[in-house]
Amino acid sequence: MNPRTPAVALALIGALALTACSGAGAASTDSSGSVAIVGYSVLEEANQGVQKAFQQTEPGKGVVFTESYGASGDQSRAVAAGQRADEVHLSLEPDVTRLVDAGLVDADWKDNDTAGVCTDSVVVFVVRKGNPKNITTWADLIKPGVQIVTPDPASSGSAKWNLLAAYGSAAANGGDAAAQSYITSFFDNVIALPASGRQATSTFTGGKGDVLISYENEAILARQSGSDFDYVVPDSSLLIENSCALLKDHSDAAESWLAFQKSVDGQKEYAATGYRPLASVADQVGTLTVDGAMTPDDPFPTVDHLLTIDGDFGGWDAANKKFFDADNGILTKIQSEAGF
Repeated sequence: MNPRTPAVALALIGALALTACSGAGAASTDSSGSVAIVGYSVLEEANQGVQKAFQQTEPGKGVVFTESYGASGDQSRAVAAGQRADEVHLSLEPDVTRLVDAGLVDADWKDNDTAGVCTDSVVVFVVRKGNPKNITTWADLIKPGVQIVTPDPASSGSAKWNLLAAYGSAAANGGDAAAQSYITSFFDNVIALPASGRQATSTFTGGKGDVLISYENEAILARQSGSDFDYVVPDSSLLIENSCALLKDHSDAAESWLAFQKSVDGQKEYAATGYRPLASVADQVGTLTVDGAMTPDDPFPTVDHLLTIDGDFGGWDAANKKFFDADNGILTKIQSEAGF
């Protein structure tokens, strides 16, 4: 899949505090005109513009949203434990699979034209203004004195995307042995592993580190919000595909909401805060300007070597087992040996 350049409107940037869903049970059944969303942290501000646009449509008139945002894995576990939701929009496919296994989401949730994906992005390097350490490649990250901030894969979906992008980029030049050596050096330079992508951004903007490994959309949104930093799209990166699914007992309005998210108009609104449009509608989205991008009139440059989970890592089931298994995962072991 090769993301294209989208359109944009200026996003409304909200407070960073979480809005917790109330009530018990795994689904919202109180009203056909309400949608309870449980999402990963970086999505919070982006959804505001999409919701506003949806409420201007006939199916969206009068629809009320309740929302909860946080680290993707934590959010998935909360829903599995009973937190109310009509829709989950999470960083990783396995966070939805957990809810399939719990009997809360239908097993065929990926059987659609986006394979269960609502938002796309790529892994980028967020750097200090003017990029004083000239960080442009993965090799630059392991130079002496470079301090890295990236989220913790134990709780954050974005952390897993980041580490797989690093591993896959190194493996392309030397196989698994070279990649494991690279990741060891990478963790030698890590100085902070915040719990979520949003907390990682806050850590970096607070002055810690030389480079933040992040989503492109998170970098763009932060710049729209006034953060004074630059970011680099490396020649090798990983396509981030964020999964969305409805709970089995979802409200009627949730179906229309999900359809709008994936539509041309919905994807334009997500593009407003830096998401690359889904391939299913990219041709229709067109080419416009995105405020906050490094080059606003060319906001989503082509990545020369764009890795994908399915094409380069065998899908999430295989990737999770190989890299993030609690006992034997390659990246889990390297992280533990580094003292994190």
